[in-house]
Amino acid sequence: MTTNTNSGGFRGRAREVLLAAVRGLVLALVMPAISILCFVLTAVSVALIPIGVGIVTTPRILEAVREVADVRRRLALEWCGVRIPSAYRPVPANANSWTRTLALFQDPQVGRDVLWLLVDMTAGFVTALLPAVLVFYPFEGFAVAAGLWRVLGDGYWYGFVPVSGQATAFAAAGLGAVILVAAFRYAPALLTVHFKLTRAVLDTGQGELVERVRVLTETRKDAVDTSAAELRRIERDLHDGAQARLVAMGMDLGTVEMLLDKDPEKARQLLAQARRASVEALGELRDLVRGIHPPVLAERGLGDAVRALALRLPVPTEVTVDLPGRADAPVESAAYFAVSEVLTNAVKHAGADRIWVDLHHREGMLRISVTDHGRGGAVIGAGSGLAGVERRLGTFDGVLAVSSPAGGPTMVTMEIPCALS
Repeated sequence: MTTNTNSGGFRGRAREVLLAAVRGLVLALVMPAISILCFVLTAVSVALIPIGVGIVTTPRILEAVREVADVRRRLALEWCGVRIPSAYRPVPANANSWTRTLALFQDPQVGRDVLWLLVDMTAGFVTALLPAVLVFYPFEGFAVAAGLWRVLGDGYWYGFVPVSGQATAFAAAGLGAVILVAAFRYAPALLTVHFKLTRAVLDTGQGELVERVRVLTETRKDAVDTSAAELRRIERDLHDGAQARLVAMGMDLGTVEMLLDKDPEKARQLLAQARRASVEALGELRDLVRGIHPPVLAERGLGDAVRALALRLPVPTEVTVDLPGRADAPVESAAYFAVSEVLTNAVKHAGADRIWVDLHHREGMLRISVTDHGRGGAVIGAGSGLAGVERRLGTFDGVLAVSSPAGGPTMVTMEIPCALS
């Protein structure tokens, strides 16, 4: 049993070593050519800015460089687990070519991308090629010992071994064996070194911090704008709804006082009207309070609040809750209204006949998924309800992901980092 385990471990390591060599060879053969091309195009385009041509071409070329760098970031993470963050500054969507060019020149991340092109075509090429050399070069030594030395002629060296006969050919094979042992141990690590070199150039160590500050600034602005809009909505609803009914009810009661002796029947009609107005005003106030912070959410928590929300929907909705405690009130409120918006979208636009909601908390993260078998095609974009949900979650470092192929199903996943008490 032990032999099988060791054999499986050896095969797994051999596969890892060979994969590192092949990947390194691909990087060494393909990526430097792309880096050289991108660097030359960038230099030429920038040189053409004074005559106006570069103003049009430079943004497109720098964006292509960014895509090349993003590919390397993805490969670094997928192949060696090396995370290379990026902190590109946003460029206005409708900006003209000159504005885009200026914005890209002022972005430190773009400058690091261009510098990385130089490093990638030199030191990056060497570090990518090393794993392949360590793995494949020993086989040349073995071929030399097997008789290849006879056709190579005098003056052939394998590494530091001059091959002039069978004895020195065996020495070359011995050197190849040593190199192969080194490759077995170090080839995957050398590929990781290549990606760490890439990270050293592309990441200043402040990328995540800069991006974090930018996101916090945007979410703070969104939170302020959302609060102001919510306050205006409450004021409008109070003015147009409950307040108007209460004013009318006060006028009716004043008229009743004058009619009690003169026209009791008319007074009774006005009292009944005032009573109905009071009931309607009370209902509107309850709806308004529910829109600010539902009582069931405050009293029984997020799970029961979502269940109550589901009961009011015209579509059968199944809710699964696995929450061992309660989050802070602001987090619960954000999650509740986010779910409410997603459910509203599913009912209005998806044409679904059934909806599933799942709420659970794992590893410090509140995860909520809403799934429907509707027509699909939901996207996060300007003016959509999902964009508002994303802004609401962003206030609490939450994220929103949407999977909605045409024809459905649609799955909206929300995550908010939080602790339960």
